[in-house]
Amino acid sequence: MSDILIVDDERDIRELVSDILEDEGFSTRLAGNSEDCMAAINAEPPGLLILDIWLKDSRMDGIDILKAVKRDNPDVPVVIISGHGNIEIAVAAIKQGAYDFIEKPFNIDQLMVVIRRAMETSRLRRENAQLKRREVSSTEMIGQSAAFRAMLNQLDKVTKSNGRVMLRGPAGSGKEIAARYIHANSNRSNAPFVTVNCAGVEPERMEEVLFGRETADRGVEPGLLEQAHGGIIFFDEVADMPLGTQSKILRVLVDQQFQRVGGADKVRVDLRVISSTNRDLEEEIRAERFRQELYHRLNVVPISVPSLEDRREDIPVLAAHFIESCHQSQGLPLREISEEAVALMQTMPWPGNVRQLKNLVERVLILGDSTGPIEARELPSNEEKIEEGRVVLSGALATLPLREAREAFEREYLLTQINRFGGNISRTASFVGMERSALHRKLKSLGVVTSGKSGARLAFADDEVEAAE
Repeated sequence: MSDILIVDDERDIRELVSDILEDEGFSTRLAGNSEDCMAAINAEPPGLLILDIWLKDSRMDGIDILKAVKRDNPDVPVVIISGHGNIEIAVAAIKQGAYDFIEKPFNIDQLMVVIRRAMETSRLRRENAQLKRREVSSTEMIGQSAAFRAMLNQLDKVTKSNGRVMLRGPAGSGKEIAARYIHANSNRSNAPFVTVNCAGVEPERMEEVLFGRETADRGVEPGLLEQAHGGIIFFDEVADMPLGTQSKILRVLVDQQFQRVGGADKVRVDLRVISSTNRDLEEEIRAERFRQELYHRLNVVPISVPSLEDRREDIPVLAAHFIESCHQSQGLPLREISEEAVALMQTMPWPGNVRQLKNLVERVLILGDSTGPIEARELPSNEEKIEEGRVVLSGALATLPLREAREAFEREYLLTQINRFGGNISRTASFVGMERSALHRKLKSLGVVTSGKSGARLAFADDEVEAAE
């Protein structure tokens, strides 16, 4: 994408322009009609297109070619030249996306100024897009728990394919990071990654946002699907997409083309689709809020993204990562985390998942001390409070007889510790100060069992497992 394609039905003009450009160090290709022009563009998009408006013996005129180029190769700048120039033609060309309009006979110096500016603008746009993609590709997947490794193994299997992926998991669990990981390690890593926030777009504007629009006064305004051409489109929380739009997206998945709102031309796109949801889509289908046909098109490879509570082992490494990130991006203190704070964080409830952990770390760094490790007292806790060595019991526990209260406490304590260590009985036994065999007997007497979930072994009370079954 470094040469210049010159399209003019007059051989002398296209060869003259070519000789001038080659003397200036540019490489060129030539086309005398629309068929040769489109064939050259389809073979390899040029760095810039110099295009005559009027082309004899051609199926398409310059404006038609301009529309097609801006539709399929929007990054290619187009300079229009014409011997029959007028204001109306110039305005029409600029509205359709032309970089500039020059009348014949043109001044060579003027032509060179326009070409250099157009090439520089194109280069800056490409570099900007590459920088954005480089930022996306640097997105790290952080974790070492069994649940995390199981998810990462599935993600690695789908990176090189073109299959559609459905990421399922609770809000804040990192579904978009998983989607970006697929993109960064795929064959499309140098192409765009475009996110559609299905819950954040007003339903009446969704189609314009996705498909773009064409109007007489503003010309062509590409939508997100067009912007993602060649790369990945990520439908974040796809269950929030309006029903009417769902049927049109289904057609795009089948045909790989669509029409802009207000337009008549078909826009062809090459897309890989990744979607995410925190809802039960089967239930959404039964409630007639989601189209079953679209579900089957999107759910080719379902991958579960575990909640933070299913990967508590990862909390220390995630917290350390967020501390480093806040230090680099905001200059916040680079602090360690005390063992007591780690233990508390691994036992806290995390309804907001990884996003909640990130916010908590940032808040502690802003409001806490500038030096020294993060201590447990700096963290919020909904558990029983310990003040000067005195445990303040919850009301429910305080109403039980001693034996039942002790069993309830031991059960809850051991459930918390086992889940904190990802179901690892040896590490749990070491932490609580018991022999492994003694711990097994204690768990059996308390009705605590371990069960597989999201690639990890987690502990449950026996009655919880029976209720789930």
